[in-house]
Amino acid sequence: MIDLHSHTTESDGTFSPAQLVEEAVRSGVRILGITDHDTFSGFDQALPLARKAGLELVCGIELSTKLNGYSVHLLGYFLRADGLGDLRTWIGDLQASRRDRNVRLIARLRELGLDITLDEVQARGGGMTGRPHFAQVLIEKGYVKSMQQAFDDYLDESAKGYVTRREPQFAEAVQHIRKAGGIASLAHPIRLREDVAALMPSLRTAGLNAIEAYHSDHSPEQTALYLQLADQHGLLVTGGSDFHGAVKPEIHLGTGRNGNLRIPEDVVDRLRAG
Repeated sequence: MIDLHSHTTESDGTFSPAQLVEEAVRSGVRILGITDHDTFSGFDQALPLARKAGLELVCGIELSTKLNGYSVHLLGYFLRADGLGDLRTWIGDLQASRRDRNVRLIARLRELGLDITLDEVQARGGGMTGRPHFAQVLIEKGYVKSMQQAFDDYLDESAKGYVTRREPQFAEAVQHIRKAGGIASLAHPIRLREDVAALMPSLRTAGLNAIEAYHSDHSPEQTALYLQLADQHGLLVTGGSDFHGAVKPEIHLGTGRNGNLRIPEDVVDRLRAG
């Protein structure tokens, strides 16, 4: 099996890099992409363990970008993980922006009467604390009953607790990935607020060269649409479960939601060739 979209405790997953490697081996995944948000740390830690376990590891990252005023996620894949010095420096700037946002988000939530501290949130998020870790604290303290409610009431872009952070423009992020020799893939296109087919010419102009056609959120009909768009616009195809561990217990590594994910064997071969 192949799974090119997964997360560790270095971003918003619940499996450590070592645990994720173990889970991949247990599940029968032979090629695994680690795509933590705004960091390569999970991949860096997992690489020697994967080599020892005979697991092929693909270096990836997931970035939050701005497109037409709203957030769009972009995946970057690096089949050769060397020579990423400039990109890692740029990613460090994004991490600083995330930390600044977290300070302001705590202040905003406390203004709304929620008794939580940044130390409590960072204890769950470690070096790459994000909104899912805020949600966990809100659940534990009884302010909300679920992750969904935490985002709906406080953390989502339209919620009363939301604060902005610097997210690069979509085209800027694509260019950083491509300049580093990477493949820039539109993540889970089903989540876009605009029609993907209508957007595709402008995304291609921005330098996008892949689309995540296979994903746990995609129906067979949606996957077929994204494969058709890939063929029409000359895009490479990526795919993965978007595994997060206990945060999304219904999503399983390699097989997605209720076995709805099966990534063809030639996907990685085409990425290598592309």
